Amino acid sequence: MIEINNVSFSFDNEVLKNININIEKGKFYTILGPNGSGKTTLLRILSKSLHADIGEIYIDEKELDEIKSKVLAKRMAVVSQSTEIEFDFSVQDIVLMGRAPHIDRFCSESEEDMKVAKNAMKMTNTWEFREKSINALSGGERQRVVVARAIAQQAGIILLDEPISHLDIHQQIEIMNQLKQLNKNKNVTIIVVLHDLNIAAAYGDRMILMHDCKVYKNGYPDEILTEDIIRKVYGLEVYVTKNPKTGKTFVMPF
Repeated sequence: MIEINNVSFSFDNEVLKNININIEKGKFYTILGPNGSGKTTLLRILSKSLHADIGEIYIDEKELDEIKSKVLAKRMAVVSQSTEIEFDFSVQDIVLMGRAPHIDRFCSESEEDMKVAKNAMKMTNTWEFREKSINALSGGERQRVVVARAIAQQAGIILLDEPISHLDIHQQIEIMNQLKQLNKNKNVTIIVVLHDLNIAAAYGDRMILMHDCKVYKNGYPDEILTEDIIRKVYGLEVYVTKNPKTGKTFVMPF
């Protein structure tokens, strides 16, 4: 579905080096790696907020640069790290912005748009403060609102950059469960940057490990999360086992 070929990008120093990844439709991908390894830059290039210096990206065999912004917005939703919103919109208005790619110019939201937005707010437990100003909410609440906006967009691909960083553990699991539900029930391709290795292993079908601005390894979680690889990439001694309830890979530092 997404093909990344020989992509490199630099500011003053090189940020991405020769990235080659194939993203399968309907899979849940987690991107891991130490700070500064290029995870956020990769997502920004995929979303066209940055342009690669070298290489090509294709979505369904069409080059990314040739896809118009409104067309891309129908196919790809993005949740960035920042939840700061400059204007004092209500929560409902923010979520309805996710419907913009589906609404003709100079037209208002339809009943269907309102229904989709309501369902997205219900999914993320933001419906109860739909009339509040986005700037009156806590960081964790704003995080859930921007995830709701992405869900309301009804895109086939959702890119998320650390979407659970401001949430408590209950809310983290809630959001990850909702993303997994979209992935499984609606065949939505999820690509999410995470720091928590165990949450990444619990939810990801595939894992992309970044290190030194390159893809260090790309594969199944149990192929990536080994004691040797974690030692080399993170400089951390860990014990890797299986979660006795789920059978998923589980990492314990010592």
